[in-house]
Amino acid sequence: MNTGKTYPPPEQSIPSIAMQVASLVLLLVVVVVLGGCKTSDSGAIRFGLASAPITLHPLHATDATSSRINRLIYRRLVDFDDNSMPVASLASWEQMSATAYRFYLGSEGREFHDGTRLDAEDVVATYRYVLDERNASAQRASIATIETIIALNKNTVDVSISKPDPLFPGYMVLGIVPQEAILRGHDLAREPVGSGAFRFLSWAAEGSVQLQRIGDDQLIDFVPVRDSTVRVLKLLNKELDLLQNDLSPELLNYLRAQESVSVRTAHGSKFSYVGFNLEDDVTGQLAVRQAIAHAIDRDAIVTHVFGGSARLANAMFPADHWAGNPDLKSLRYDPQRSRQLLGEAGYGPDNPLSMVYKTSSDPFRLRLATIIQNQLAEVGIAVSLRSYDWGTFYSDIKSGMFQMYSLAWVGIKTPDIFRYVFHSDAIPPKGANRGRLRDARVDKLIEDAESQVLLVRQAIHYRTLQSRLLDVMPYVPLWYEDNYTVIRDGFSGYSLALDGNYDGLISVQREPVTTHGS
Repeated sequence: MNTGKTYPPPEQSIPSIAMQVASLVLLLVVVVVLGGCKTSDSGAIRFGLASAPITLHPLHATDATSSRINRLIYRRLVDFDDNSMPVASLASWEQMSATAYRFYLGSEGREFHDGTRLDAEDVVATYRYVLDERNASAQRASIATIETIIALNKNTVDVSISKPDPLFPGYMVLGIVPQEAILRGHDLAREPVGSGAFRFLSWAAEGSVQLQRIGDDQLIDFVPVRDSTVRVLKLLNKELDLLQNDLSPELLNYLRAQESVSVRTAHGSKFSYVGFNLEDDVTGQLAVRQAIAHAIDRDAIVTHVFGGSARLANAMFPADHWAGNPDLKSLRYDPQRSRQLLGEAGYGPDNPLSMVYKTSSDPFRLRLATIIQNQLAEVGIAVSLRSYDWGTFYSDIKSGMFQMYSLAWVGIKTPDIFRYVFHSDAIPPKGANRGRLRDARVDKLIEDAESQVLLVRQAIHYRTLQSRLLDVMPYVPLWYEDNYTVIRDGFSGYSLALDGNYDGLISVQREPVTTHGS
């Protein structure tokens, strides 16, 4: 491995560790001298975000930040345990027949934050809203098998589905909204009304969202700070109390050396990948996609850029997930094979391949993209990087305006994600098949898996499906990133979840200040 060639020198937009740390220290001194130590006048716990939420409407949110905040505001009928199996949340359930389920609302989480009581009619209204194509909810594909949903009484909901599916209870995870809010067109995107552990208070013009914890009235301020270095500075200057993920390894290592904060890490399920537009003349060629896959040195990136805080991925689900495939062949770094594939596709020194690679303007994501750009250059692929603010970038990806891009799926738990992302019927706006994959074999494997009444049989089909996806390569699987938090001294009780959610805010506490008398 030629690490000198694989990683661009500092002048190619990747600052050295020493330069980054030195800049951080200098900026910290300036901020402290000019600004002094900031404290929260409101007593709020301040959570730093890399990007602001896009919408707080739980039936339309698709970005990770919005979904994680919505999870705190809204309750769901069903949630998942540590093994990604469905468990009761708002409701327990009973399977009445192969295609009929009855959900029984429990006593917890039944009061909306506007004072009204959550009942079966709210559940029905929520699900009918998503099933109505006119509302263009991105969640519709996941519950499209629902044929009827009715309220038997205030505490009981009956659901019938079009075909048997042992995973079905795990699809009932929509945040429940008040029926009245739907009927009167309340602006749930900006003024959410849920029944979760936190009530919504405000969304400031600069993007900050304030929630209040129901149990003890503790305020939580979500503060967007796009620049990661500035985010760290604000934490050290006591303008933020807690950060989770979205920092470079250099900044994280710097924080580990600071006495005023603690860094905690845990394995994560965040699946990072490179995606392609299969309708494009260039990236629509399988040989080109395979050449790109063999040109990316994933091991080197995980070792030298992530510092080992990621696990290589060969599919959306890790091998130890019940639907994962432990027998998948691993993508190997093979520049020679990459050049051979490019030659078979008609590219070489006399006809070099040029393409555009889109990414967000987040410094670490841009750094990763720059490394991949360099690695592709080594096999003769000239990549033009285009970085955009999150909103513009995400809009382009959803609308198919790309050749190649990198993103991550966060919080996926059940394999119905395969229909949403790869089935030919899920091309936007019907789903998230943003690369426009149309593969009859993939479609059939998804449909065959969904038709199985036993999980063990579903797992067999999903394992075959993941092998097929590795062959047709709409994505180059990269890695599963670890989760981490950085918390200022004086706070305790925050726990990390595998999917990177913010549920730790339900239990985090500001420790009492102790004083010593004379």
